[in-house]
Parts: sequence; C-alpha cells; structure tokens
Amino acid sequence: MSTGTTSLAGHKARAWLWPALFSLVAFAANSVFCRLALKNGAIDPASFTVVRLASGAVFLLLLIRLRRPAQRMGGTWRAGLALCLYAFLFSAAYLQLSAGAGALLLFGAVQITMFGFAWCKGERISARGLLGMLIAFAGLLVLLLPGASAPPFSSALLMVISGIAWGAYTLLGRGSPRPLADTAGNFARSLPWLVVLAPLLWLGAGPHLSAGGLLFALGSGVLASGAGYAVWYGVVRQVSAQQAATLQLSVPVLAGLGGVALIGEPLSLRLLLASVVVLGGIALALAPRRQALQAKPRKSCAGP
Repeated sequence: MSTGTTSLAGHKARAWLWPALFSLVAFAANSVFCRLALKNGAIDPASFTVVRLASGAVFLLLLIRLRRPAQRMGGTWRAGLALCLYAFLFSAAYLQLSAGAGALLLFGAVQITMFGFAWCKGERISARGLLGMLIAFAGLLVLLLPGASAPPFSSALLMVISGIAWGAYTLLGRGSPRPLADTAGNFARSLPWLVVLAPLLWLGAGPHLSAGGLLFALGSGVLASGAGYAVWYGVVRQVSAQQAATLQLSVPVLAGLGGVALIGEPLSLRLLLASVVVLGGIALALAPRRQALQAKPRKSCAGP
C-alpha cells in the first residue's frame, strides 16, 4: 500500500516538475532580456512594457485560436491589472538593478506575499517550510545590507512592489481550469490598463526604442512571458501556495548566472552568498517529510 502511494506521489511530482523548470527558466530570461534592453538605453521601460504585454497577448490569442478545438479567451480584469503593474514596475526597477539582484528582490517579495496569503487562508505551514522560508528571506537581507554593492533603494522598492503584484497574479491563477486561455485573457486585459496608466508610464522622458530593444522586448513578451506564464498557470494548479512561492526563489540564481554569462555583470561575493542561502532555504522547504502529520484546522484570517 505504501509503495503504491509513494509511486503515485512520485508520478504526480514528475508531472509538474518539467513544466515548472521551463517556467522558472522563462522567468529568469525575463530579467536578462529586460537588462539587455535597458542597460544601454536601447528602449525605455514603458515602451518595453507595452511591447512585452502586447506581443505576449497576440501570441497567446493566436495560440488558443489555432488549437483544435479552438478555445475562448478567459482571464479576469483583476489578473490583468496585477500583470500590468508587475510588468511596468519590473521594467522601471531594472534601470538601476542587476539581473540577479533584481530577481532576488522580486521573488523575495513574491514569496512573502504567497506565504502570507497561505497563512491567512488557513493553509498548514510546516515547521520545515517556515524555517526554509526564513532562511531564504535571510539571504535577501544579506543582499540589502548597506554597502557599496547594495542596490539603490528607490529601484529596490519598485521591484518589491512589482513582486507583490506578481504574487497576486500567481494566486489569482490558482485553480484556473484553462491555463492557456486564462493567460491569454489576462494579457489582453492588461492592455487597457496600460492606456489608463499611460500618463504615468511616460512621465518625464518620452518613448524611445531601437531595433535591438524591440527584439529583446519581443523575446520577453512571446517566449519568456507568453509561453512561460501559460505553463506556470498550469503548474500552480498542482502545487500549494507554499511550494509555488518557494520554487520561484530559484529564479534569482538563474537570473544572476544569466546576467554574468550574457550581460557581463559582476558576480559579487554578496550576490553569491545571498544566492547560496536562498537555495539552501529552498532545499529545506521542499525536502519531503518522512511522516505526514495530520494537523488540526486553523481559523482563517478572513474569519470563521
């Protein structure tokens, strides 16, 4: 009996493992694409956001129409707003952040948002999971300690708010019955929000873009965002909020390595130490427990 149960659990884990890895690499690629585009002024943050969301929407809408049978667009306006806020603040923050540091701030905020949501909804947080989250969060604090290599506070704050928006977007996707159609709808619904926010998007300097900046924005929109997010919406249906939050903490390490290899960003001792601590927290939080304990239900923060 126990052998069959173990095999079934292993099969379920393998079912979402490879899609999750694809999504996490796509998330890291977004940081690298954005830094490549903004580093030398090839495109401004607002234009990068518009091209990224518009190209992702077109790609996903074509994809659901070409499927047999064709799917209708799903998604919600709330998810569209969360996606819009995340994408713009993400681009604005990367004007002064390295790929690795920005991703650490982003997904640290994501983790806190999702663990907090899980706790408020009464989801059981194991001692191991909580300890792993705290260790990973300590790694983020290592990065933010004052010093010559500490990121600019204003950019760090923008990235943290962006992470909160992405955490909300991920949570809105839990239970999605049609991940691809819902992601397509969310991207399409993010575009009207861009119109509403237009006066803020291009506040100050006007839009500017080059062929290289446009190419990076298209890569971010179609490959790293459109395809990556659609797959991720399928993954979050199969894992808990705690697991989803902890899995995403591997992205900063991937983004940091991508920044070093593709952009020539320095691999500082601080970033290396923070990455090791974060990965250690992930390993601890996701390590399988030897014995499943039945916990008493706890009241939700929302009330009885």
